Amino acid sequence: MQLTQFTDYGLRSLMYLAAQPDRLCSVREIAEHYGISRNHLVKVAHRLAQLGYISSSKGKGGGIQLARKAETLRLGDLVRELEPNMNLVECFNRETNTCTVVSACALKHFLADANGAFIKTLNQHTLGDTVADKKLFRKRPV
Repeated sequence: MQLTQFTDYGLRSLMYLAAQPDRLCSVREIAEHYGISRNHLVKVAHRLAQLGYISSSKGKGGGIQLARKAETLRLGDLVRELEPNMNLVECFNRETNTCTVVSACALKHFLADANGAFIKTLNQHTLGDTVADKKLFRKRPV
């Protein structure tokens, strides 16, 4: 299993914001910190705001910050909401499935169990757990 780049960027953005809870940050700042596309990160930030994970304000003095305490955000829940789907294999999607053995296949059940275990394991940790060393997220001098 591989998470999408969108989810990766979403998690990284949330980590950055969690490490700096007392100030507004900019999308540009986060993009520069990680060396990733600002344009792509704008879309990620928009989705995070739609989901209620961040709050944003526009204009001079604006920026983004976490809308909730990092210790309340479970990692598995974040991944589940950011990923477009958790379909490990084709047969997880009934509408597009073309597998001819799906009705008698046990593999899909094992994979579904593993998928559930993945989310359950991630949910044992919060966003706050990911930023114990906040100095990794300090704004770098120019």
